[in-house]
Amino acid sequence: MSSPAPTKGESERQAFWAELWDAISIRTVLLVVGVLLLQLGFILSYVGAFHSPKPSRIPIVVVAPAGFAGKIVSDLNAIASTPLHARAVDSEQQARRLLEEDATSAAFVVDVASRTDTVLVASAEGASLATAVETIITDVEASQHRTARVTDVVPLQSGDGHGLTGFYLVIGWIVGGYLVASLLGLASGARPATTRRAVIRLLALVPYAIVSGLGGAIIVGPVLGALTGHLVALWWLGVLLVFASAAVTMAFQVLFGVLGIGITVLVFVILGNPSAGGAYQPALLPPFWRAISSALPNGAGTDAVRRIVYFGARGIGGHIIVIALYALGGVVIAVVGSLRHHSGATTDRTGAPGAIATMDI
Repeated sequence: MSSPAPTKGESERQAFWAELWDAISIRTVLLVVGVLLLQLGFILSYVGAFHSPKPSRIPIVVVAPAGFAGKIVSDLNAIASTPLHARAVDSEQQARRLLEEDATSAAFVVDVASRTDTVLVASAEGASLATAVETIITDVEASQHRTARVTDVVPLQSGDGHGLTGFYLVIGWIVGGYLVASLLGLASGARPATTRRAVIRLLALVPYAIVSGLGGAIIVGPVLGALTGHLVALWWLGVLLVFASAAVTMAFQVLFGVLGIGITVLVFVILGNPSAGGAYQPALLPPFWRAISSALPNGAGTDAVRRIVYFGARGIGGHIIVIALYALGGVVIAVVGSLRHHSGATTDRTGAPGAIATMDI
């Protein structure tokens, strides 16, 4: 016996569901789920990093007479949750030199002849960090019925409000790098049509990085007067950052197609920005974000800008190496990945057994 013919309403419902599933493919659903995960990851990373900043082992030096220095250092290091990591030095002059070289975050100069001591800070290393040290020492002094006056040994430039200019400059450079690589991918295919085109696309990123790096340095320097006196050094740091973020983005696209853009957002935005040391320096961040700070271009670049502008570029070698490794790694992976991708596609077209068909996206 044949089944009864569906009614008009049933036919319309069946047609609707058939059209719905035809319009929404599994790939589309996975992309939407991926976007949702990135969104939730963004919230988790930023709120997790910033919702409760706590100082951890901030380096500080102590200047005090020989009979008092040891106990003061021990008392500071014994504070609950170890917000400070103190050590003694011989003189205030030495303490100031260490601050000027960015070799310590603060100095506690004790005057046993009076009830007023001195806290030396370098707000150029980070306003939040300097404030945290001031608060801790003030509480310690209050418990001893003493007071402390604060002296800023390396202050911020007048146009660098709260010391955030370098952080936003680095964000701008990195965003520019991954946006231009993403747009090239969307316009011409996430995976370059040939390995030669992959090389050409990488070469095309070089003039963009040069112009972009110069533009950012000019804006924060001569145009706005936020970070003055270091135009050339900032320019070439910007060139390296822009090219590194663009090359890494291209590498992710070669490996994963359009999904590579999402992975780029994960690395540079979700993980990189909150750990970079902008609003809160690494010593104030939770362990995870503190650990990855200098391992990502965002954190390496932000601290490099600070050191160039305020500390005579001391100690930037490690940061430059980190950023350069990202740039080199992006180039190598983009070229080798493109070569392997197209080699696999050519093998498949020859009908070799076991070949996996691949397509440019």
